[in-house]
Amino acid sequence: MVLAAGLGTRLRPLTYAISKPMVPVLDRPVMAHILDLLQAHGIDEVIANLHYFPEPIRACFGERIAYSEEPELLGTAGGVRAARDFFAEEPFLVISGDALTDIDLSALIASHRAHGGVATLAVKRVTDTREYGVVLHDQDGRITGFEEKPDPERARSDLGNCGIYVFEPEIFDYFPESAFADFAHDVFPALLAADAPFFIHEIGEYWNDIGSLAELRRGTFDALCGALRLRCDAREIAPGVRVGERCVLPESVQIEPPALIGAGASLGEGVRLSGPVVVGAGAEVGAWSALRETILMPGVHLPEQAILIGAIAADAPTLARPLDVRPIRP
Repeated sequence: MVLAAGLGTRLRPLTYAISKPMVPVLDRPVMAHILDLLQAHGIDEVIANLHYFPEPIRACFGERIAYSEEPELLGTAGGVRAARDFFAEEPFLVISGDALTDIDLSALIASHRAHGGVATLAVKRVTDTREYGVVLHDQDGRITGFEEKPDPERARSDLGNCGIYVFEPEIFDYFPESAFADFAHDVFPALLAADAPFFIHEIGEYWNDIGSLAELRRGTFDALCGALRLRCDAREIAPGVRVGERCVLPESVQIEPPALIGAGASLGEGVRLSGPVVVGAGAEVGAWSALRETILMPGVHLPEQAILIGAIAADAPTLARPLDVRPIRP
């Protein structure tokens, strides 16, 4: 299950126009990258919960996945419970719709099976615990407690909860009776109180929850530089410079890598790109403009002689339109 119902408040103003899972990274919505990852690990039965801007998600992914509508937000756990019939009586994986990651899901699932617990949580070491809920555990990897965004000097763990879980069907025995339920505040404390076995699986792969505009920039540039392995259909025309189909690139354009120019984008005469830079699909950059460490979302139109440094630029109506996210072919 992909958790895709949230409001994405920390990514405003982008999320005034689009839901967080649909925010583009390398010209594909974050959620498209998640579905690519699931497919790569043989997971082809997927459901997503919907609440905030649901129609662009449906338009983008169509019948490729199933959907669970939430007229009122049910919380991370409540949303999963509402989709319980989809899982039947099988173990299932839950992943946040804002997870920018290339985690080895097969290794996570194998770890869950080896431990034989009710739940397994993917965790990763973080440098600033103030941004994350961290997980405490014993020497066998069994979870003993949690701390919510502790000060680094007082934190008893630096293992951040990635919001990626594998559950056995009996996880629902630990849910509260209320319709709204949260994993961190309701379900996981109930597991601890019942002394139920659940475990960590520490990952070394890339993970970023794009929890802020700064993290969105960092995650995008990490993918651009190859620190994060994400699908990108553009071809490389020079070291570190990738260009999509039908782009307009005059000979006077100067590009310092790393850079991605999306399909159908147009650069005017004398444009200078100082990487890392992403020019989204269909974007137009006016003549003699200069961009440095900047992300232009799809469809943005910049006037001539514009200068952007460390920016994220978007056009709300264009951003709200679904991108072409054809699935990976076997």
